[in-house]
Amino acid sequence: MDKFFHIRMLMGILLGLSITHLLKGLVKFVEHPGKVKAYWIHLLWVFYLFLLITHFWWWEFSLHTITSWNFLSYFYLIVYTAFFFVNASLLFPEQINDYTGYEDYFYSRRRWFFGALGFTFLLDIIDTLLKGVNHLTHLGYEYLAYIFLHVIGCLLAMKVRDERFHGAFVIVVIIYQIVFIYRLYFTLG
Repeated sequence: MDKFFHIRMLMGILLGLSITHLLKGLVKFVEHPGKVKAYWIHLLWVFYLFLLITHFWWWEFSLHTITSWNFLSYFYLIVYTAFFFVNASLLFPEQINDYTGYEDYFYSRRRWFFGALGFTFLLDIIDTLLKGVNHLTHLGYEYLAYIFLHVIGCLLAMKVRDERFHGAFVIVVIIYQIVFIYRLYFTLG
């Protein structure tokens, strides 16, 4: 348990920084309402990432079942968790003076954002396996479909600039994430 506590603390710091970065980015719209133009799709991705980070933080409680830890699994979890901060930073850079607003910024950096987000989902597979094959089996085929469809969606989002696609994609993943969380934690069985 001592190693788990140590790992959980560092992961909590990285996830806390990720959420802090998202919240600081949102507060900029309040602090400087006329300075930077918000974009609805960007804001929905911010909400999605906040939801994803919160879910991940809860999900990682399952790590307490691991009895044998080594440096490689510890390092892996730190790298995996750091990608949430990378995603948050890609949504809210320190400054966007080179862009006309968040719509311009979002589309010009979509390859980086969706590349990092897609990679984060691939990292999740290893994280799930760290909890054991039984854990993966318990999640079933839906989990693998969940990962696969998110990665495919991210690959498409890297290539496609169409606002309708990006709007539909973010709305679908938000709805699915909420349903996925509900079914994992609020249903019997």
